[in-house]
Amino acid sequence: MLRDQKLKYFGYKEQQEILDTVLNPDNGIEFVRIIFPDILGRHMDFAIPSQELKTSFKQGKGFDGSSIEGFVRIEESDLIIKPEASTFRILPWEYRGFAENVKWKEAVMFGDILTPEGDHYEGDSRYVLKKALKKAAQEFKIDDIKLGPELEFFIFPGKKNAQPLDEGGYFFGGLHGEIRKEIQILLKKMGIESEYDHHEVANGQHEIDLKYLSALEMADVCMTFRYMVKKVARMHNLYATFMPKPLNGQNGSGMHIHQSLWRKEENIFFEKKDPYHLSDTAKHYTAGLIRNAPDICAVLCQWTNSYKRLIVGYEAPVYIAWGQKNRSAYIRVPEYQPGKKEATRIELRSPDPACNLYLCFATTITAGLDGIRKKSLLPKPVEDNIFNMSRSSQKKLHINTLPSNLHNALRKMKKSKLVREALGEHLFQKFLLNKKYEIEQYNKSVSKEFDKQVSEYEIEKYLPVL
Repeated sequence: MLRDQKLKYFGYKEQQEILDTVLNPDNGIEFVRIIFPDILGRHMDFAIPSQELKTSFKQGKGFDGSSIEGFVRIEESDLIIKPEASTFRILPWEYRGFAENVKWKEAVMFGDILTPEGDHYEGDSRYVLKKALKKAAQEFKIDDIKLGPELEFFIFPGKKNAQPLDEGGYFFGGLHGEIRKEIQILLKKMGIESEYDHHEVANGQHEIDLKYLSALEMADVCMTFRYMVKKVARMHNLYATFMPKPLNGQNGSGMHIHQSLWRKEENIFFEKKDPYHLSDTAKHYTAGLIRNAPDICAVLCQWTNSYKRLIVGYEAPVYIAWGQKNRSAYIRVPEYQPGKKEATRIELRSPDPACNLYLCFATTITAGLDGIRKKSLLPKPVEDNIFNMSRSSQKKLHINTLPSNLHNALRKMKKSKLVREALGEHLFQKFLLNKKYEIEQYNKSVSKEFDKQVSEYEIEKYLPVL
């Protein structure tokens, strides 16, 4: 761990302050790790010596563009990433080599991916989210979109062994609570706050809820969070995974996203006189998410394995409806607590934590804003457990379902003008191409009897990387 308690781990705004910190030999920061997502949202990074950071701020740092192509590596063009000062954080531990007195610290940064000509690269997922936020500001005068995701994960013996190590359940029993605490302590040193942690429903399943932040910062933080969870588990000779559904007969891992819109310091989702304390803006936004739910599903639940989680009987939101106390619904509205209007929000329950976070957030926001633009009407809430309803009762309430598999989700997405505009033509086509390849590989290896069951192929394919 860091011995110099005076060293600031986070909160940097200016390039010069960062350079003064990393170039001070007393701080021991030898490398800066630059992080970015590939098209599939996976953590990609490379490290530069600290003395290279000044040049990187001015000119960016070149790298091979094929590294962000996902499964389908086609382009070999060079790209440039320019680190963004506000994302600078110091990793809260010290590395040691085998040679005596060889030790160092590292910092991490995110940034913008550019073409050699200096234009924003169309395949940069982070820039897609930036564009969505810019549109919200320009068209709707939204100053801030706050997100608070709940990321669930499993802890297993190893990356090829999906065997739970405890028999704990929701809020009780189980092992590895100390690992959850260690993750939070390390994140806090980097300025990343959590709200609470607990054991989840499935054996070996855990959850840490992050304190809400602005959407772009939250996407960066979630990338860091996923890295930290895996890092701490590995240091305990265990393996953490965000794979949506690693176990048959158990709940899968979701990423419920709490969200609200703000103008200046006002939460514009709040309306005191409404029974649900939702403003018209909040209702239109929620209606947009419901209306576009099938179209955006492939982005929020992007793996073939994601749809093994989205089946009836395991608390996953298969049905496109909303309610306040209904955890079988697609969207839940947490109950208002008197005096806490800033906490008024909606909770989107379909995404899973293995998605491309930037594309997920951008597409979600775009769908919600589409509802505001069109003044979409919010259907009546459903408070009964939809899992227990007959299909005829569901039809009477106009309750539809999410796509049953990735193939069907892609069919919806391919026809969606909204998703195409949210991702941009380049990423839209690349995403479809990667997912088509994934489905082809899956169909070659897995029979239809596993349509609702986790196959050994999925364990071998996804567990080591998600």
